[in-house]
Amino acid sequence: MYKNIEKQAKIQLKDQVAYQSGQVVSKTLVQNDAVSMTIFSFDKGEEISTHAAGGDAMVTVLEGTGRFTVGGEVFFLKAGETLIMPKDIPHAVYGEERFKMQLVVSY
Repeated sequence: MYKNIEKQAKIQLKDQVAYQSGQVVSKTLVQNDAVSMTIFSFDKGEEISTHAAGGDAMVTVLEGTGRFTVGGEVFFLKAGETLIMPKDIPHAVYGEERFKMQLVVSY
């Protein structure tokens, strides 16, 4: 089920994806009909524009601070904080500063 990640080893999720200047970088760890799990890094000022997901999306910030707009409501999350973005509700993600997050979408 898991791919692109070392198994049976102690790791830091935030270390699984590097920052790249002017980019959003992602690394998919799980992708199937029931769930997807992806680690992202955002350079400051980079974003994923407004879209809706086909399942509930749970984000956990691993490092830095991100701005999440969900159904028109704005949330600022820092390392260790989690937010659920409900299925079919438009949302966007913006790098207030460089930050990393884990995204888990359940279908």
